[in-house]
Amino acid sequence: MMLKLTDDDFHRLVTYMKKNYGINLEKKRILIEGRLSNMVTSRGFRSFKEFIDFAFADKTGNETMQLVNKLTTNHTFFLREPEHFEFLKSTVLPYIEKNNARERSMNIWCAASSTGQEPYSIAMTVDEYFGSRSSGWNMRILATDIDTDVLQTARDGIYTNDMVKDVPPQWLSRYFTRKDDKHYQIIDRIKKLVEFRQFNLMDNIVCTRPYDLISCRNVMIYFEQATKNALIERFYDVTKDGGYLFIGHAESVGRDTRYTYIKPAIYRKVSGAGKSSHIHIGAV
Repeated sequence: MMLKLTDDDFHRLVTYMKKNYGINLEKKRILIEGRLSNMVTSRGFRSFKEFIDFAFADKTGNETMQLVNKLTTNHTFFLREPEHFEFLKSTVLPYIEKNNARERSMNIWCAASSTGQEPYSIAMTVDEYFGSRSSGWNMRILATDIDTDVLQTARDGIYTNDMVKDVPPQWLSRYFTRKDDKHYQIIDRIKKLVEFRQFNLMDNIVCTRPYDLISCRNVMIYFEQATKNALIERFYDVTKDGGYLFIGHAESVGRDTRYTYIKPAIYRKVSGAGKSSHIHIGAV
């Protein structure tokens, strides 16, 4: 029998997720019960309250991390919202190649990587565009997520036959190897382009150099507007002049943003009018 959340349990979880991670679960009571009930009972707790008390008292943070892993949504697939990857290849990468020709470096951040399909789609697009011209370039694709479980799946780069059904056949043969009858694995050359790291989007964003592209797609739909607006402005501060922001097609950017609208779900930093993006080694 599935455990039921009391109003107090529900309020505690909603408050915790919103305060610490910006995720609004006020309308997700059934989702919370469904995702946590089996875990709570299988570990011997008799109620959600017992588990929540235990998790919040854990000084290591391991228990709350498991809680967050259960409550975050990680639906994704290769080449999701393909218009972004077409724009990346036709516009963003040619701009980077021309604008960064002197330093021959490229810095991209996929800010909600989930199980890795999006950053690997970016990496394969980059590889296909540059081809042999990539020699001598310092290419970095940072991929972050709050969920430690999905990050490990992403690092492994192993996907079922069904998960790769959206991958073009030429990419499947070029960028994947057959692991067994049911799985494919991303080749090492593509895996080496992507660095996976845990990061909470509510934290301050610091980096070694500003980003040519930040892709934060289909995660801000869980944020309240004020949280979303503040995050977008933090993105702006670490975007290179001329750099781009991709968001999900179901998401929006507030009217007061310093980014310039380019086309649906694509924005650009067109001047150096924003705050300094200097920059020390830190979270991302």
